[in-house]
Amino acid sequence: MDKFYSAERNVQILVALLKAHGIRYVIASPGTTNINFVASVQNDAYFKVFSSVDERSAAYLACGIASQSGEPVVLSCTGATASRNYISGLTEAHYRKLPVLAVTSTQNPIKVGHLVPQVIDRSLQQADTVHESILLNMVRNADEEWDCEIKANKALLALRRHGGGPVHINLETGYNQDFSLRELPPARVIRRIMPHDDFPALPEQGKIAIFVGAHQPFSKELTAAVDAFCTSHDAVVMCDVTSGYHGAYEFHPALLASQFNWGKEPIRPNLMIHIGEVSGDYSMDNLVPDVVWRVNPDGELRDRFKRLTYVFEMEEITFFKHYSQNTGKQHAYLDTCLNYHQQALAALPDFPFSNVWIARNCATRIPDGAIFHVGILNSLRCWSYFDLPQGVTTACNVGGFGIDGDVSTLIGASLACPDKLCFAVVGDLAFFYDMNVLGNRHVASNVRIMLVNNGRGTEFHNSDHPASRFGEDGDKFMAAAGHFGNKSPELVKHYAQDLGFEYLSAGNKEEFLASCDTFFSPEPKDRPVVFEVFTDSDDESDAIRLLRTTLADSTGSLKQLARNVLGDKLTSKIGQIIRK
Repeated sequence: MDKFYSAERNVQILVALLKAHGIRYVIASPGTTNINFVASVQNDAYFKVFSSVDERSAAYLACGIASQSGEPVVLSCTGATASRNYISGLTEAHYRKLPVLAVTSTQNPIKVGHLVPQVIDRSLQQADTVHESILLNMVRNADEEWDCEIKANKALLALRRHGGGPVHINLETGYNQDFSLRELPPARVIRRIMPHDDFPALPEQGKIAIFVGAHQPFSKELTAAVDAFCTSHDAVVMCDVTSGYHGAYEFHPALLASQFNWGKEPIRPNLMIHIGEVSGDYSMDNLVPDVVWRVNPDGELRDRFKRLTYVFEMEEITFFKHYSQNTGKQHAYLDTCLNYHQQALAALPDFPFSNVWIARNCATRIPDGAIFHVGILNSLRCWSYFDLPQGVTTACNVGGFGIDGDVSTLIGASLACPDKLCFAVVGDLAFFYDMNVLGNRHVASNVRIMLVNNGRGTEFHNSDHPASRFGEDGDKFMAAAGHFGNKSPELVKHYAQDLGFEYLSAGNKEEFLASCDTFFSPEPKDRPVVFEVFTDSDDESDAIRLLRTTLADSTGSLKQLARNVLGDKLTSKIGQIIRK
């Protein structure tokens, strides 16, 4: 019977990507654990395969081929100590920057340390043997396939990165004996573009969006380059409160992207150019594009949307200047996004007293030139729904994404900018976690903190949160209700006043409106301010639900029906059918 490619999907992905990245030389050493890989390449006429019984010799053979040809060379060995014999040759490759790829086949790594024959620990590599070391596990589902593609691309790209050098892939096998696959299934290829490389062409059709995660404030030069790019290609810049961009093409998609019953296709980009770092706007996951290009000086493969095809290792201004053209001002895509956004704003109902209601009524009250921080999750979400004044500098601790330093980060910003008003909106768990910083003797009068106190992690009461199904039982340990005085009207008041803060409080809309002008006043004060706002977690959840059901169309209703009838796992498939 004829033999072709292995049925093991991780082997297929690796072989397909070797071909896509132009890697054809393979030196195979004998063994059982690497049969699935070796058989797959020896049955493909693309590869030039050589045999070497001695793995130490194989590694030096690879150095000779790589040095002479300038091409990467693949090594393949079995389990046990076979890979140890590569060390001296890989050390040579490291110091000469030769692109040698050691593919060491292995049984399931969970067997390591359990006295299983021919299973050794390859999880750590010597520093001067390989530049990158990854494990390609067996593939059993879509997420594992995505992970395998990312890791394989990362390893193959590392062979030529920063001058080149050796790389290690530990390839798991299940000893599948099915080699009947005639056609090698494709695997997603990711390419890295350096400033001196040929740049790929932008697509001639489709919507282009620049998505900005957490980002340092944009310089005038970078803003101008981004705006010129958008003008040339009818693009928009999708932002959240951490993005730092305030140019002509700014669009905050959270309100529209959060809609349960609206299809989002009018604003969904086909090509997304991803810049910046972590974004805490989870609603962006509802706008998954067809293709993603990542632009960042770190050059790393960051694939939040599982659509990455190019990584541009360069400064953002270099990228945008390269693609900018003098083709006249285009803004049809931006107009579409803003028109739908205005429709959603106009259709918003009157919310119960909540963080959403506060954000809606106060987003425009933040004084021009102020610094504005929000706590992660609920505060970040609620304030991302509404546009803030362009002169306001915004931030959130989305890097590590913890609640443990929100207030301290604001205080730090206030110390760096003593002439600016510094505001924060945080929930009660975040506030009490970090309240000791209020006793710091350096806290100045430019600090104003709004504490939204609902007595628990209200995030866990949102209707779409997994903990919400437990109702009040979720308060015991999941939402951590009842701590820190259980919404005591005196605890924070006395603490703040005793530390020299001005204290304000509100428990309903009328009380809030009576104090918010004082809190947001652009006039300097003689002491810092704490504004404690007492809300109810049910009202918080109701407000989010009302906001997310503002718009509706036929495609959105179909997807919501899928959620209700088929469950979340099949919803994405319905979305794919709709887009087709």
